[in-house]
Amino acid sequence: MTIFIKNKYTLQIDEFTFRCCIGEKGSTKNKKEGDKKTPKGTFKIGNLYFRKDRINEPSTLLKCIKIKKNMGWCNDIRFSKKYNKLIKIEKKIKHEKLQRKDSKYDLLIPIKYNFENPVTGRGSCIFIHLTKNYKPTAGCIALKEKDFLIMVKLLKKNSKIKIF
Repeated sequence: MTIFIKNKYTLQIDEFTFRCCIGEKGSTKNKKEGDKKTPKGTFKIGNLYFRKDRINEPSTLLKCIKIKKNMGWCNDIRFSKKYNKLIKIEKKIKHEKLQRKDSKYDLLIPIKYNFENPVTGRGSCIFIHLTKNYKPTAGCIALKEKDFLIMVKLLKKNSKIKIF
């Protein structure tokens, strides 16, 4: 099962086509931390993270993990051992907080870009997450909650995402 990101606005999986948004500056083969671009290529996807206090556990074959207050995703180039990994939040380490005030990360799936032996500075925290307005992201792929919930029903543990 493969998710296709056809262009800035289109996510396709099987016969389903959904509106989405990607990085503010489009997609690139040469991703860098903070460039607001979505990485091009074919990547595995990670587990599904969700806010149990806001949403019921989705129906999916993916492993579901409840987001806790102390969960973050390291985007700090000074910490190569933790870079682009799920971490317990520490003040001294820059990170993307998974439990946010807004609803963007009520559901999220990490895209395994720069994941195995990550290269510091090549980009981190690339997720499929939620949007309410389709405004461009900092590099992630975002879609409406109802579409996200349909998508996760179709996914399997070995699903991939192909970004053009």
